[in-house]
Amino acid sequence: MKKIIKNIIYKFFKLIYKGFNNENHSIKRLFIYTFFQKIIGINRAVSWPVHFTSQIKSPHKIKNGTKNPGYAIGCYIDARNGITIEDNVFIGPKVSIISQNHSLDDYNEYIDTKPIIIRKNCLLLTNCVILPEVELGEHTVVAAGSVVTKSFLEGNQLIGGVPAKVIKKLGNYRGK
Repeated sequence: MKKIIKNIIYKFFKLIYKGFNNENHSIKRLFIYTFFQKIIGINRAVSWPVHFTSQIKSPHKIKNGTKNPGYAIGCYIDARNGITIEDNVFIGPKVSIISQNHSLDDYNEYIDTKPIIIRKNCLLLTNCVILPEVELGEHTVVAAGSVVTKSFLEGNQLIGGVPAKVIKKLGNYRGK
């Protein structure tokens, strides 16, 4: 009986959020996020559940896979130049993903650049920053507090530091 009720509740959230993915979402959290997002209006334009302390700019330029960017506390995601997030990408609390940059000659002018691409099975840990034009290969783990200023295409690696560099190679991702 509990499973039937849970499925009905998830169907309700699919009506509210066209980008809803019910994988690993707590029903209590979904009701709280929906209250802040759809009733109060914080991140109202985002078509998936977002934590009320996260900020999403240009959500229509985000192509997300099986996880919802901004679901964790305090994320800042600026997709004005586009962001592609493939399947099974975990984004931790207070992560910033910034796809647009200012001109150094005129701070009111923005530079058009390539979109950020985060390949499948990546893990972005607390307080890391992903800057414009970065591409992360499959199964790249970004250490907490790191600033990623360039692409790491190889995959199966742990990167970290300011600016980020390869810390060690990892084996293939074994999860689903």
